[in-house]
Amino acid sequence: MKAERKNLLVLILAVGVFGILNTEMGVIGVLPLIADKFNVSISSAGLVVSLFALAVALSGPTMPLLFSRMNRKTTMLLVLGVFILSNIVSALTTNFTVLLIARVIPALFHPIYVSLAFTVAAASVRKEEVPKAVSKIFIGVSAGMVLGVPVTSIAAAATSLSLAMLFFAIVHIVVFITTLLFVPSMPVREPLSYGAQVSVLKKTMTWLSITAVILMNGAVFGVYSYLSEYLETITKMTWNTISFMLLLYGTANMIGNILAGKLLTKNAFKTAAIFPFALGAVYIIWYWAGHFSVLMAIIVLLWGILAGIGANINQYWITSAAPEASEFANGLFLTSANLGTTFGSTICGLIISGWGIQYIVFGGFLFLIGSAASIFLRNSLCNPAKQFS
Repeated sequence: MKAERKNLLVLILAVGVFGILNTEMGVIGVLPLIADKFNVSISSAGLVVSLFALAVALSGPTMPLLFSRMNRKTTMLLVLGVFILSNIVSALTTNFTVLLIARVIPALFHPIYVSLAFTVAAASVRKEEVPKAVSKIFIGVSAGMVLGVPVTSIAAAATSLSLAMLFFAIVHIVVFITTLLFVPSMPVREPLSYGAQVSVLKKTMTWLSITAVILMNGAVFGVYSYLSEYLETITKMTWNTISFMLLLYGTANMIGNILAGKLLTKNAFKTAAIFPFALGAVYIIWYWAGHFSVLMAIIVLLWGILAGIGANINQYWITSAAPEASEFANGLFLTSANLGTTFGSTICGLIISGWGIQYIVFGGFLFLIGSAASIFLRNSLCNPAKQFS
């Protein structure tokens, strides 16, 4: 495949991932409008987010495995078609139960496309260039998470909730057409049996990698889940300023994705080994400087960059443990990352309830200690000779 076609393929995949993450996260900014339209409580409206995330976590290991032997272009078109139809139904329905069903169905297919995007991007380049290709897909992930909320909110305010939710479908229609026209047929040349793929779970390295990813993601998103509350309560920022800080975090996240590709290509283990200590240093500064707005802006910038790097480390850490079953491994990554977010937000929530919001970084520290131990244990047990090569 020529370089131009490879770049176009990765771009289409990145935009596709952006659309899928946009569908998942974009509704966060319009939850009050959903509650009003369907005459439900705000907590009930939140089910459109929580049920989507739960479906992703449950289908992460299974759905990519089930579709791993199908032509990859066909699979992409199928998933995009499901998202298009589900988003149209979500935009047009006036029944809340139908809305929830229309959210859960595409969520089950979410891990298929995202894991496939990572796999195809990695397969399109030489082995040493894989982290850089994957980092471009993560830019789509970050953009979907960062831009989804404000774009949907602005569109809903300017038009209506239904038209704003149709934006999700429009993105997928564009990706569907470009995939149909420009992505070549990609049959799986030597498909692994389902049993051969699942057998990677027999390896100690796989489980140590899963543990590290859960803990690393918990260290980031356990704290991130309560960032707005911290900035309002401790830093005394206005909501407009908090919105800017969230955008700053997301932009920094995309910068981290770009840096991660270069760092993981140069030395993956050193990058992973340093990550918990670098993030821990940021959390230490945060604990002492959280009252100062300017310092918090710098902290959020650094934190966002590290979080972007961390997301790439997580994906690499699991897929490098099971390279023979890349799509199944990417599914394991998605499930592990979602579990890390769930555990992190729960533990940090308990810390807030018991001690107060000012101690939120302590929860992040707990996860960082565990992640550092898991990283070093994986390499000492499974690859002792190459730890710092």
